[in-house]
Amino acid sequence: MTRSTEQLRADALAIWQAGVAAVRSDVLVQNHLRIDDDRLTVADQTLALDRIGRIAVVGCGKAGAGMAAGVEAALGERVLDEKRVTGWVNVPDDCVRSLRRIHLHGARPPGVNEPTEAGVEGARHILELVGGLSAEDLCICLISGGGSALLPAPVETIRLEDKLAVTRHLSGAGANIQQLNTVRKHLSRIKGGGLARHCRAGQLIVLIISDVLGDPLDVIASGPTVPDSSTPADALAVLEQFDARRAGISDAVFRHLHEAAGQSVRSGSDPVAARVTNCIIGNNATAVHAAACEAARLGYETRCDAAAQLEGDAETLGLQLAEAAVAMRKAGGEACLVSGGEPTVRLVPSDRRGLGGRNQQLVLAALEHLVSAATGWQPVLREQQPVRGDLSQQASQSVQACEGMVLLSGGTDGEDGPTDAAGAWFDQLVAERMRDADLAPGSFLRRNDAYHFFEPLGALIRTGPTHTNVCDLRVVLASSGHSTQNSRES
Repeated sequence: MTRSTEQLRADALAIWQAGVAAVRSDVLVQNHLRIDDDRLTVADQTLALDRIGRIAVVGCGKAGAGMAAGVEAALGERVLDEKRVTGWVNVPDDCVRSLRRIHLHGARPPGVNEPTEAGVEGARHILELVGGLSAEDLCICLISGGGSALLPAPVETIRLEDKLAVTRHLSGAGANIQQLNTVRKHLSRIKGGGLARHCRAGQLIVLIISDVLGDPLDVIASGPTVPDSSTPADALAVLEQFDARRAGISDAVFRHLHEAAGQSVRSGSDPVAARVTNCIIGNNATAVHAAACEAARLGYETRCDAAAQLEGDAETLGLQLAEAAVAMRKAGGEACLVSGGEPTVRLVPSDRRGLGGRNQQLVLAALEHLVSAATGWQPVLREQQPVRGDLSQQASQSVQACEGMVLLSGGTDGEDGPTDAAGAWFDQLVAERMRDADLAPGSFLRRNDAYHFFEPLGALIRTGPTHTNVCDLRVVLASSGHSTQNSRES
């Protein structure tokens, strides 16, 4: 079978979209929550409706709107009315819509994964709601990726601005999600089990769509319903590792952590009134498996890999995937590699930094590697100023390096960094456009400006909010019988 570049690209997007569809948040919730006559089954627990006083729904995350809609659909109008269902869920602004009983609160602008005063206000409402429940009530909590930024509740001695400065510094310095959340939990009243400690319901059942590899409950959204396994001393160690004092982080942050470290009782050991059940209902492996099934259905010899731990640098991973694509093409046949995970990006100083996200950076690094391997061109050092025209003398080899392959990477939440794109891809046609526009991938890569490289080439994945979030999903296709007579897209 011979597939054109256009067909390879269409297949790659279809495979990626199949993975995202498999973790659609409203469907995942309805798969784990149902009403059967006078019984409510949620997270493998069956509860008699006549033993439940009222039902409250709270939560946070990029998948929060879909999850909340799924709860209302699963409960149905009768239970919504009889149990006086009410709720409050913090979501990104572009996910807000009207539901019957559950209020969706815009807690941050789209594409800005940072806490805001609107998020603080929403967190206050959530703490008041769960604190006003009684032992006869049921609280359903909906947690998904992005919850750490969407549910800010700084301790009394820390300003939101102080906490925001910490997050920005650690993110820019390359801290991973575990390190970020270790610090955030110890500067918060709601993270690290704080929501569970405030809840006065008899039972708290938590439905979780995981955006953290390996699904550690205390890390996802900074574990608002899970006892904290870290200590204030751990948080201080992270700040020291990334030289936070020299970066100008407020002394109030260090004073609070030192005082907390001196106490003998951990915040996570405080009594919890509710019986708490945490249940993972979707994760990266779910998406990877579904995407691989779609690739096999389309006729590709498929292998897949869902990372169980942090993957390291996005540029290194991009290089590895580029080499995998070359090996797959050389081996013959039509092959697909589906992988999932979440790499990190080392950011250049803000005065030199462009626009992009980890998926775009990964794809651009893969493209640069193929170009340099095919042409013998070596990228200049990151510290040097960007240049143009790197491909001018060996453009044809650059295009041929991408023949018969597609490499695509996108965030399942529809967001990649502070951009309106989920990610990016390249194939032979993108390489031709790169050649015609005289764009040098290395110059954009060195200044974290992958968005402005891929945008004029028409190679960004734009989905809008997907209402789910299970890290990143990547698709590599290779065809040794690829047709070189592809029609150029306009």
